[in-house]
Amino acid sequence: MLKKIKVEEAIGKIMEHDITMVIPGKFKGPIFRRGHVIREEDVPELLKIGKEHIYVMELEEGEVHEEEAALRIARAIAGPGLEFSEVREGRINLKAKDFGLLKVNIPLLREINSIGEISIATLHNNTVCQRGIVVVGEKVTPLIISEDKLKEVERICQEKGEMVDVVPIKKREIGMVITGNEVFAGRIEDKFAEVIAKKAAALGSEIVHEAIVPDDVGMIAEALREARHRGCEVIIVCGGLAVDADDVTVAGVRSVGAEIISYGAPVMPGAMFLYALWEGTPIMGAQAAVIYSPATILDLVLPRVMAGEEISREDIVRLGHGGLCLNCQKCTFPVCPFGK
Repeated sequence: MLKKIKVEEAIGKIMEHDITMVIPGKFKGPIFRRGHVIREEDVPELLKIGKEHIYVMELEEGEVHEEEAALRIARAIAGPGLEFSEVREGRINLKAKDFGLLKVNIPLLREINSIGEISIATLHNNTVCQRGIVVVGEKVTPLIISEDKLKEVERICQEKGEMVDVVPIKKREIGMVITGNEVFAGRIEDKFAEVIAKKAAALGSEIVHEAIVPDDVGMIAEALREARHRGCEVIIVCGGLAVDADDVTVAGVRSVGAEIISYGAPVMPGAMFLYALWEGTPIMGAQAAVIYSPATILDLVLPRVMAGEEISREDIVRLGHGGLCLNCQKCTFPVCPFGK
């Protein structure tokens, strides 16, 4: 329990929580740390910031201090891809250990936040994270919390798994098949290769095989087989995904025996997106929108594929909420609502 006493009576007592001072626009932070022994000269400083009383803590059975509680919660919710900051004022931050993809169990997050006196805030699920970025802020609200609530968090996570983690995005060899009679014949210059190469490089991967083929089902199929033969772990086919008579890319993908998971997606730009699996090899179809739009569905799905996630039809369907790009004059993706 906490006992409230006047600061003048607290000389020689030990601070049981940080005391924060706020100077608008200049400073916010603790001027006294937990564990500080209150001196006579501290009393005027405490009174200056409006602290006329201070808590002295006497823990009873079944009670846990905010700092210990915050650390226990962090250990319960976090996966191996996260590291912890120091605990300050009942708050602890969880950071990405390495470059990777943030995975948040959203129903579990809601369940834990519903327990009470525990607040956990995360970045959006599937955020691409650089090493050291804070992805979770977690705080225990009171100075003392019931151990029963901590045990509930620990029980839930033990039964349902970690609530949050950063999954490594690994370097993968990418094959690219560009379709189109006009590109194959040299009537226009290909624009896909440069754009896709930049997106791959941003995720730590590279294009290791590239082929340009006409709108011919057999030649598209042969190019896909060649990419697989050369060891490509991911294949991106560009162009030929509309409903025009000459667009046969989907037929070419289907002809090698790949399973079409989704042709079409509730995302704009990217509504004609293709996602297929060919004996475990992901094939993604990128339409012309990737050339002129800074962010499309490819930017939402590609990081997940690079993190080793197998995309389902349901995953594509879920992208409809937040899947409409605002077409801002200056693109700020991924710091925007698109795909969130």
